[in-house]
Amino acid sequence: MTITNNTKPVVLVLGSTGQVGKLIVEALSQTTDVQIRVTSRKLEQVEKLQSQGKDAVYLDLDDPRTFAEALAGVNRIFLLTGYTVDMLAQSKTLVDAAVKAGVEHIVHLGIFGEWDCTDPHFVWHQLIERYIETSGIAWTHLHPNVFMENLLGILPVKDNAVTMFWGKHRVGWVALKDVAEVAAKVLREGSKKHNVKNYWMSTEVLNGDEIAEILSDVLGKQITCYYKQPEDLQALMLSSEIPVEPNYAKGGVEFMRQVIDGRMGYIGTVRDDASFVTGKPSTTFKQWVVENRDRFEQLTVDS
Repeated sequence: MTITNNTKPVVLVLGSTGQVGKLIVEALSQTTDVQIRVTSRKLEQVEKLQSQGKDAVYLDLDDPRTFAEALAGVNRIFLLTGYTVDMLAQSKTLVDAAVKAGVEHIVHLGIFGEWDCTDPHFVWHQLIERYIETSGIAWTHLHPNVFMENLLGILPVKDNAVTMFWGKHRVGWVALKDVAEVAAKVLREGSKKHNVKNYWMSTEVLNGDEIAEILSDVLGKQITCYYKQPEDLQALMLSSEIPVEPNYAKGGVEFMRQVIDGRMGYIGTVRDDASFVTGKPSTTFKQWVVENRDRFEQLTVDS
């Protein structure tokens, strides 16, 4: 662990080698306002990062014994947990450790859910948020809607087609880079400006046909949308093709059901706080597809 520079706030980024965390680290690196501390639960990854001159620490969310050293001298935390029910215990124990370590501000990546929603995996995030709020540490909650990057991951374009599991309902979409830029701005500026704030990120609402139309236009080939049932997603998530923890998979399927029957109709709304935080327009879906054209073209070749 690198000795901290006391003139700068130390920001601990969990999941710093993953999709969101990596983008946050990149965004934070654009200025010298903070000292960035990255984490990994793999010792070899920590050693590699340290050899590159980074302030890297070993932190395993399933082992609270790793928390004290990782949190030493930390002022602000970006809290991101894995997609399992274990997020409850992981977050509770990390928040408790943050209180002991004197952490001043937690920025938590949550979900786009109303306070009384009943989707299990959304509820887990809300329980974590309430626990953070009662900890005495300053907090900021980020509420992204459906990630555009899902179309390169769990819902990929395959055989020139995209599949949706919530019927023809429109849902809100947001680019991960916009989420990362909001997180980085909050982590740089700290709790004086962002304490007790909820930032909602839903840039544009589109259904499957509209998604396919934009993809077709940008990629120069006909992309079709297939509509399947939530139960089809359950089979996919529990298959070896996309292995997901069973309880989390159950929550994901319930999400689809509630979008279809209207209980989560608010998912199909635009609520773009990102532009207020960053001071610039959020990424439209068409802009995002253009930026990721090469990745989509590779997907269609591979399939």
